[in-house]
Formats: sequence, structure tokens, C-alpha cells
Amino acid sequence: MPPSSSVERRIRAGLPLLRFLQTRLPLRWTEGPLRWATARARLPVDVRRETACADGVSCQWLIPQGSPSDQALVYLHGGGFVFGVTPQHLGMVAYLARRMGVRALIVDYRLAPDHPYPAALDDCVVAWRWLLKQGIAPQRMALAGDSAGGNLTITTMMRLRDGGEPLPIAAACLSPVADLTERHGPAGGFKDPLLPPKAMEFYRMSYVAQNDARSPLISPVYGDWRGLPSLLLHAGEEEILLDDALRIEAAAGAAGVDVRLEMYPRMWHVWQLFPALPQAVESLDEIARFLKAHLDPGVP
Repeated sequence: MPPSSSVERRIRAGLPLLRFLQTRLPLRWTEGPLRWATARARLPVDVRRETACADGVSCQWLIPQGSPSDQALVYLHGGGFVFGVTPQHLGMVAYLARRMGVRALIVDYRLAPDHPYPAALDDCVVAWRWLLKQGIAPQRMALAGDSAGGNLTITTMMRLRDGGEPLPIAAACLSPVADLTERHGPAGGFKDPLLPPKAMEFYRMSYVAQNDARSPLISPVYGDWRGLPSLLLHAGEEEILLDDALRIEAAAGAAGVDVRLEMYPRMWHVWQLFPALPQAVESLDEIARFLKAHLDPGVP
């Protein structure tokens, strides 16, 4: 294992504050500032940002210069189902789009607790169908998401498959949450560097609401994984959701899905949102290579 870098140590020193704010800062206090910051986020000069309405679902295009119009990465952001797109998400997805050389559509799905399940899933499915109506073939589209967006990546594919609809050529999940049933505290006094249990329970209850948390379209570890496309999972060895990634790998593999899990030492939940981190660059480069290899199988 390589030694930790000064960047890693500096970022890790700030994680307790993020952990604290998730349990102390009321959700209503974050909505306005988050929208303000996201609207004013700066992107690389060669990436154009456009708003889109996908049959009523708000979306954002991130379009690298020279990217083809017949390919797309559909990205489903994380945030515990209660937070919208952040400047960090924009930066991360812009990096992926540039590395892949494709346009990326970020879906601004409806948020809990005002809009619990199945609102977010419905919006993701509508956005996917809208892209198909734009003339982009499913084998020219990939799907990806982090945390709650990783959950929606999987459940969107399950719902499409169950309806006999076209699926993306491949998918990638960053620190996905796959089990939204009530969790018990981890054994051995484990403490996630970023996600406090109190905040996780709020996120869970906000999205599940009065629905059955064991429903496969809420907690996909209890679902049928047959027929899903190739799947890449990235998880940190120090995050509480590592078990979710391990269970996804086991369930998908048992169903015959081409699945690969890569675990990153010392990393926390969705570390890819910190672009200065060497492990973030390593992970995003690998995800970009994986998805691009499926979009363009004949290109080295």
C-alpha cells in the first residue's frame, strides 16, 4: 500500500467537519446556498454546460469540446436522496466526460423528503427514455452514479429490464448504497470517516418513507440481477457502505452479470469528489476507461 500523501492527510483532517454538519445543519438551510454555488460553479473552458428538460425532468448537459452527438453518459448524482447536484459533482462528472470524450447528462431528479420513493427513480427512467427519443442508441449510452445515485443506477436498470426496455451498454457505481432496510451499527466500533449513522438514518427514512424497504427497487440487493449489463464498482475500504458493494458484487456475479469490484485502501465515501486526491484521479480514470471501452469496443 503506498504511503498517504500530504493532500490525503489534509483532506482527511477536514472530514470530521463534514460529518458534523450532516447531523447539525438543517436541510432547509443548505438548499439555497447549494443551488447558488452550483449555478455559479466553474467548469473547464472546453466543457460547455447546458440545461435540458427531459419530458419534464430537469437535467444538465456537460458537453466536452468535440464530443460526438450520438453517445452519452447518463449520470445520477448522490446526496442521500435529499441533496441536489453540487459543484463537486459538476467537477467530477466534467472530468469523466472529458476523459471519455462524450457528453454527460446529469439528471436533477426530485428529492426526498418532499418527494420520496419512487419519485427519483421515476425521473431517472423518464430521462433515459427521453434520450432514446433523441435518437441515441442504448448501446451508445453508459450509466453511472455515486452513493444514492449508485442505487438509482442499479434500480433504473432493473426497472427498465423488467419492462422489456433497452439497457445501457455498461454501468459504474461509486460507493453505492444497495440496502435501505434499517441498519444496525457496525461491529468493532467502526466509524465511517464521512457518514454519521444519524444522518444516514435520516436519508434512509426520507427516501423510503412508508414503502417497504426490502422492495428490490429500493434495496436492489434483494432483487433479480439477471440480464443487467457489465458493471464496475468502486468503494473505499474505510466506508460504512463497503458491505453494500460486496453484496452487489456477490448478487450480480451469482446472476451471471459481468461485475468487478475495486476497493481503495484508506478511502472514504465517494472520495472521487475531491479532485486533488491522487486516488480520486486514479478511480475516475479507471471508470472512464471501463465505460469508454464498452461504448467504443474497437478503439484501444
